[in-house]
Amino acid sequence: MSNIEPDPSEQLCGEDEPTQGLEIIVPREVPLGGPRAMQVRRTLPARGRTMIGPWCFVDHYGPDDVSETGGMNVPPHPHTGLQTVSWLFTGRIDHEDSAGHQATVTPGSINLMTAGRGISHTEYSTADTTVLHGAQLWLALPDESRDTDPGFEAYTPEPLSGDDWDLRVFLGEFAGQCSPVHSFHPVLGAELVVDATEHTVEVEFDLHEDFEHGVLLDEGKTLIQVDPDDGGPRGVLKTAQLAHLATGARKLKFQVPQGEQVILLILGGTPFGEQITMWWNLVGRSHDEIVAYRDAWQSAINADDAPPAAEADPHGRFLSVVADSHHDGALPAPKLPNVRLKPRP
Repeated sequence: MSNIEPDPSEQLCGEDEPTQGLEIIVPREVPLGGPRAMQVRRTLPARGRTMIGPWCFVDHYGPDDVSETGGMNVPPHPHTGLQTVSWLFTGRIDHEDSAGHQATVTPGSINLMTAGRGISHTEYSTADTTVLHGAQLWLALPDESRDTDPGFEAYTPEPLSGDDWDLRVFLGEFAGQCSPVHSFHPVLGAELVVDATEHTVEVEFDLHEDFEHGVLLDEGKTLIQVDPDDGGPRGVLKTAQLAHLATGARKLKFQVPQGEQVILLILGGTPFGEQITMWWNLVGRSHDEIVAYRDAWQSAINADDAPPAAEADPHGRFLSVVADSHHDGALPAPKLPNVRLKPRP
C-alpha cells in the first residue's frame, strides 16, 4: 500500500524509549486519497514508539463499504528498503509490480513484496469486492539487505485450531507453526481469531524471550496479560489499538469476554538495532538518501520537478515502472519539507 498523505512527515526510527512490559498505542486516523478517501488507523510509527522489531509501519482499515469509499485505488508508486505485508480479513486486492509479479490478495493469505533497492507497484480492490477490511504492514530491511533484488511471495498458512480459536502463522515461527516466507530479520507475524460468542475464552501462548511483540486488535475488546503466572502487567486492548510488549516476556495470555468475536494480529521480532529514515513510501538511512530516492522516482516518471535522469538514478533503482491501465500516470512524490530531518522524541 502507498502512503499517499499529501504532506507526509519524516520519521527517524529505531531509538524508541524502553517500556516496562506492556504499552498500549492508540491509533490516529489518516485519510488516503481525495474526497472519497479511505480512512486508515495508523499505530506505527507513533510518538515514542516507531518500531517493533523490524515492523516499522502498521495501518489497519475497514470494514469499508467500497461503494462509498471507492475502495483501494492506488496508481504506480515506489518503495525502497522495505518489505510490504498485505493481510486481508474481507475483500480482494489486485497487485502488480515492476518486477513482473501479478497476484490477487485474498483473506487468509500473506502477500509479501520485497522492495529492496527499488520497486513500483499498483493496488486495486477487485470489481467483486463490496467490503474491504484488513491491514497493511511494512518491515524495514537491515543495512546489509536493503539493496537486495526486488521480489514477491504469497503463502496461505494452514490454521492451528484450539477451543474456540484459530491461529495462522504467516511469518516466522510461533506455537509450533512455521512459515516458509523469507524475511531478512528475525520476525513473527500471525493472525489469531477467537470466537467468544457463547462464553469467555482464554488462550495462552509461549513467546520468544528475545523478541519484542506487538498485538493489533481489529474490533471489540480483549484483556491481555504478560507472564500471567508471575503476575505480569495486563491491560484491556480496544478496537484498532496496538499493544507493545518489551523483550523478556515468556508468555502472553488473551481473555476474550463472552459475546465478542475478535481478530488479533500478533507481530514480533528481535529489536532492529538500526536507525531508519522513513518518508512517504521510502525507507533509507538519512535525509540525503531519501532525497536521492525521491529524485530517482521523479525522473523515472518524468515528473515536472525531476532532475536529469543520469543525475537522478545512477544506480538504476527505478529503470522500470509498472504499467497501469487505471490511471494516466504514476503517483508523483510529494514535496519534501524545507528542513532536514531532525530526531523525534
